[in-house]
Amino acid sequence: MESSMDSTRAVRRTKEEKKLLRRQIKASHTLLKHEGISTVSHPTKHLVVSNGGLGNGVSRETLLEVLKEGGTVESLLTPPAKPYAFVTYLSTEAGQNAYTLLNGRVLQCHDQSVTLYFSYVEKVDSDRSVSCALPPGLSVLEDFVSPEEELQLLQAVDWTPDTDDVTVQKALKHRRVKHYGYEFRYDNNNVDKDKPLPGGLPAECDALLRRCLADGHISVLPDQLTVNQYQSGQGIPPHVDTHSAFEDTILSLSLGAKTVMDFKHPDGCSVAVVLPERSLLVMKGESRYLWTHGITPRKFDVVPVSEAGGSGVMTSDVSNLTLSRRGTRTSLTFRIIRHTPCNCAYPSVCDSQQPPSPPTVPVAEGDACRLEARYVHQVYEEISSHFSSTRHSPWPQVRDFLLSLAPGSILADIGCGNGKYLGINPEVTSVGSDRSANLVQICIERGYEAFVSDALSVPLRSGSCDACISIAVIHHFSTQERRQAAVRELVRLLKVGGRALIYVWAMEQEYNNKKSKYLKERTTVACTESSEELKTEENKPNQQEEDDRKMSSDVTCTEDSSGNVTQPRIQVHTNRTAFLSQDLLVPWHLKGSVDQNKGAASGSANGPLDNTSQGPVLHRYYHVFQQGELEDMCCGVTVVKVLRSYHDQGNWCVELEKTLGNSLKNAVA
Repeated sequence: MESSMDSTRAVRRTKEEKKLLRRQIKASHTLLKHEGISTVSHPTKHLVVSNGGLGNGVSRETLLEVLKEGGTVESLLTPPAKPYAFVTYLSTEAGQNAYTLLNGRVLQCHDQSVTLYFSYVEKVDSDRSVSCALPPGLSVLEDFVSPEEELQLLQAVDWTPDTDDVTVQKALKHRRVKHYGYEFRYDNNNVDKDKPLPGGLPAECDALLRRCLADGHISVLPDQLTVNQYQSGQGIPPHVDTHSAFEDTILSLSLGAKTVMDFKHPDGCSVAVVLPERSLLVMKGESRYLWTHGITPRKFDVVPVSEAGGSGVMTSDVSNLTLSRRGTRTSLTFRIIRHTPCNCAYPSVCDSQQPPSPPTVPVAEGDACRLEARYVHQVYEEISSHFSSTRHSPWPQVRDFLLSLAPGSILADIGCGNGKYLGINPEVTSVGSDRSANLVQICIERGYEAFVSDALSVPLRSGSCDACISIAVIHHFSTQERRQAAVRELVRLLKVGGRALIYVWAMEQEYNNKKSKYLKERTTVACTESSEELKTEENKPNQQEEDDRKMSSDVTCTEDSSGNVTQPRIQVHTNRTAFLSQDLLVPWHLKGSVDQNKGAASGSANGPLDNTSQGPVLHRYYHVFQQGELEDMCCGVTVVKVLRSYHDQGNWCVELEKTLGNSLKNAVA
């Protein structure tokens, strides 16, 4: 009888072992398929622990306690948001012991049970990446208030239903809020500046704010306070505080519990910042105006182990991360009401500086002409002097093209700007044309031959030029037909055998793993590209759907309220960032006034242009070209042979030759 029972137990154990083996194999296949992690069958001191990651809710401390049962742990790597971890033991024997002892171990983590599956790996990639810097203008001041002050401030916020109109209290979907001084209205993401709330800010905040004033964090006492209370699992969508509503510096005090706030630049750079309990977050400049900030709704945050409650930028050092359970957090956000339009350096996200009604991508010829008149011709007349002062260094490959021309050649620079290319080769006869009368006047004052002309209708004889250049011009035409017509006009001017060089702005500002000078000149940390839209303030019922809808409007047609298909609006681009769409408005921050620029261009200014005073922000229309688009457009013009096509510092460039006949054969270098 006893022998029969032992046999039954042996069979049962064998079945359990087979079941465990099947699950181990399945876990290994999942790691390979979804994460590219290859496991091996022979024992090593390196193991991957499936289901034992931060993404499963297993903290580093809990996992490490179990792993030590197998032997001395040399290192433990816990990648953020991943359902696995890597452990390295002191020896292969210890690794084998852990594999045998711990496989199938069930952990009780918070409100769930997790089964661990171990597999051997040949090695563990222990490279540890360096954290990004804080966004410019951002600082976190730890222990800014004492525990006693914290309690006093929390008690000052009365969450009982309002019995008067001294404050405004709202229960939002993801948190509850209370406003002092002025109500922030979520229906229009702004404040009613003519309707201050009686009572002002709580008196309990006076000492805190005067300390901020004395320490130089602010220069004026705030007059608006928003109190947000977050339960565990709640958050706030990514947003930028409305520019027209509030002045530059924003203060946010964290009380009751710590959290992680995510900051994101429009070009995709993300920085997660730990905000400890009783810390003060100070946002100024770029971090306030350009970067979105938000709190992901979740019950646990991934935080550095060694921060011990302190603040700091989250790193991707996977040997130093664990989980932190969120508690009830109350934030006090202090802001200063703005009474004049915002004139910050970030017009792409500034509601004060947006065009009254962004234009749509034109289809009809008349619409295209009107758009170019307003967002190209008028702008260049107004910025001519400031524009000219920034255009003095010829691009090397354009200079090489000009110097390659035979002595006595006739060159036409169509869209010559301030004429910086007209004097490159003194052995050729150069003439320039430009749509801007002010820029042409600058050319004449420099001693060059130039005249006012539209690039689609140049008053020169057909076949009169040995060479033509069109540098940074054709991307200002707003339809495909007009862009191709500009190429045809260049070809018309050329003699048979004559050559033209065309430069247009490229959608691909990073090419062959090299960033263009346009992107390199950013002063903040280098980041990856992203197509996320910036929000002006918080709270959309479904934020992801709103993001998707807004992004799709950049590149596709939409329907109006009547169901009619309409052209997409042209979005304002953020300077020194990757392009998110092909048709866009690029801000020009004018130095000095419009009158100064016009006067300087016409020679009537009484003195030099003041390049230090901040003038208005104007917007120029651009169509940025994708790879192959310019070349294909040139091939669509008869009697043209493309000699070479290349990418040069964020521009697509084509050198073409006028041929005899209609041959469209191309030899692309």
